[in-house]
Amino acid sequence: MKKPMLSVIVAAMVTAASPIHAQDFPSRPLTLLHGFGAGGNADTMARILGQAIGERLGQPVVVEPKPGASGIVASEAMTRAAPDGYTLLLLTAAHATTANLYKNLKYDPVSDFAMLTTVAFFPYMISVRKDYPARNLAELLEAAKKPPGKISYTSVGVGSVPHLTGELLAADAGVKLTHVPYRGGTAPMTDVLGGQVDVLIDTPTVSMPQINAGMARGLAVTSKEPWPGTPGIPTVAETIPGFEVETWVGLATVKDTPADIQKRLHAAAVEALASPGVIEKLNALGAAVQSSSPEAMHDLVQSEIERWGKVIKGAGLEAN
Repeated sequence: MKKPMLSVIVAAMVTAASPIHAQDFPSRPLTLLHGFGAGGNADTMARILGQAIGERLGQPVVVEPKPGASGIVASEAMTRAAPDGYTLLLLTAAHATTANLYKNLKYDPVSDFAMLTTVAFFPYMISVRKDYPARNLAELLEAAKKPPGKISYTSVGVGSVPHLTGELLAADAGVKLTHVPYRGGTAPMTDVLGGQVDVLIDTPTVSMPQINAGMARGLAVTSKEPWPGTPGIPTVAETIPGFEVETWVGLATVKDTPADIQKRLHAAAVEALASPGVIEKLNALGAAVQSSSPEAMHDLVQSEIERWGKVIKGAGLEAN
């Protein structure tokens, strides 16, 4: 009789301790990982979001870039973190493309993560240096035919969405473009402005400041309709009917993180994304802010893996 009674007492203690743990969270700084270079789109958005979440949780959120392999390095680091809610990950659409391009990932891109919320959606921009010969997208694609592969374009890594956007653009236009991968950050724009690479395919976050400063020219935006954050820039669809790429950013933590802590993190993130100050800053980067339920974030990642799998197969890219 004593042993069952002891089990009941221990179970009651564990049950009682759980909400107290959640109420105490967080008691120290949090870390927000992302998989791209400092100064790039992911880094900029992570710092805006991290500060706002930290203000609501009462603890600082330290942004830690872990660039490499289109976000894989950061995702692996995320799965090694303790499931205590103190490590967050800013996911980008590259999380869905790498799931199709790498055979031996050390994590499952869906089940090893606790999805919290979407953050924002945005298009990519196709831009060139200010004195580049092609004045519009049609001229650029015409130049790409003579000879094939002459025109080069940047991305933030093999398998990244900018890389695949370039592949999709080339396929739809019937031309060949040469891909030059980077690790993110400011290096792609620097080399485009310096003439080492012809075309930048990147987010409005990276492209618009140089366009506004007169150092670069925007040829096209990949959204279906003209994008509010890129005034005066035509869509790719005006040259290639039906072309559309919009990408996304979301927030996740480690699987097996206690449900009550996940709820606390979700609530803080959604509240941060509803803040006029955060909306203004992200809109200024060309992003359309949109939070979601964890379930919707989970479904988005799953559907994006399927979508980009079809693009990768159509482009004839093989998994490594």
